[in-house]
Parts: sequence; C-alpha cells; structure tokens
Amino acid sequence: MKYAEVCLSVLFSPLLVSAPHLALPLEASAQVAVYDPANHAQNILQAVRALQELDNQVRQLAHEIDMIEKMARDLETLPVEVAHAIIRDRINRIEELIREAEGIGATTETVDREFEERFPLSYGEDPPAPDALLADARARWEASRAAHKQVIVLAAEARSGNIADAGALAQLVTESQDAAGNLQALQAANQINALSAQQLMQLEALLGASIRAEALETSRALAEAERGRARLSAFLGN
Repeated sequence: MKYAEVCLSVLFSPLLVSAPHLALPLEASAQVAVYDPANHAQNILQAVRALQELDNQVRQLAHEIDMIEKMARDLETLPVEVAHAIIRDRINRIEELIREAEGIGATTETVDREFEERFPLSYGEDPPAPDALLADARARWEASRAAHKQVIVLAAEARSGNIADAGALAQLVTESQDAAGNLQALQAANQINALSAQQLMQLEALLGASIRAEALETSRALAEAERGRARLSAFLGN
C-alpha cells in the first residue's frame, strides 16, 4: 500500500473516529447520522486512482499527437525544385551545341559517310587533279578546326554553368540542413545527386568532343600524307 493510502487509512480508522462517541449517550436511531470513515477513505482512494488513470491517458494522447506531428513533418515535400530545370536546360544546350558543330557530323551514320569522303584511305594509282586534292585538304582542315572549336565552345558552356550549379548546390545543402523531415532531406540529396550526374554528363560531352578533335587532327595528318604520295605519284607519272 502506498504512503498516501496508509495515511488515509489511519486517518479515517474506525477506532480513532468512534472512540469519542463511546463516552456520549446514544440518541434515537432516527437521529443518528450514519458515517463510514473506511468507505469515505476508499472513495477518496478510488478518485485518486481515477485521476491518475486520466492523467496517464492524457499523456498517452499527447505522445500520440507528437508522433503524428513528426510523421507529418517527415512527409513534407521539399519547397524548392532547382535541379530539374538546370539539368534539362544544360543538357539541351550541350546537345544543341553538338548538333550545330560544323565539319564531320556527330551521328554514327554521318560520321561513317563523311569521314570516308574527306579522309580517303587511298587515292589509288590515278589520283585526282591537284585542285581536287587541294580542295580535299581544305575540307579536312576545316573539319579539324571545327572540331577544336567545338571543344572550346563546350568548355566555355561548362564554365558558364558553374556559377548556376554552385548556387543550386548551396541552396540544396541549406534546404537539406533545415529539412523538416526525412522526406525533405532525401529529396534534397536526390537533387544534389542529379546535379552531380548532370556535371558528369557535361564532362563526358566535353571529353568526347576533345577526343573527336584529336582524332580528326590525326586523321588529317594521315590524309595529308596520302595526298602527298598521290601528288608525288602524279608528278613522277608526268
């Protein structure tokens, strides 16, 4: 039995309460007020227990409300969407620059056809006229120049986008640190990963353009060697 219950039981003990009444004369039964101290104490104890149970229920409800609020915060979406537009615009811009590149085409079909036309394996035993050979050399030089120009243009495009990427990343990091719940933090992390993937794609395009320019320049040198052989053959034949 708890300390409060012991105190109440002792306080309202029948012996303590009824002792004074032993010295008093008994009145008529119709006038005697019936008072049961033990029952009164029991009622008080039951009321205390009821209040304690009600307090526990209130605490449980407050705990459940707190859990629901946390779940709601976890389901809140990120208020900003900065990566999607940047990725779409940047990739579209790079693809546009690649399509606008002069010289040898960028698709597999055009590369195969135009490369064979401008970089012939051999002019054969009967080479074309010197003017035709000179025109071929000029076309190859233009293709090589255009490829190197494309590398520079893509590098400039990548550099110009660094400021926008840096601002977007800084904003996403801030949003991630201030996230109300797990969903917002996850969405911010996904956008950061998407921006990183976009930068890798941009780097891949730049690297591909650089390799293409080097390959065209090497092919031009080889074609010039074949053109020199053809001119020498024509000269000796004359």
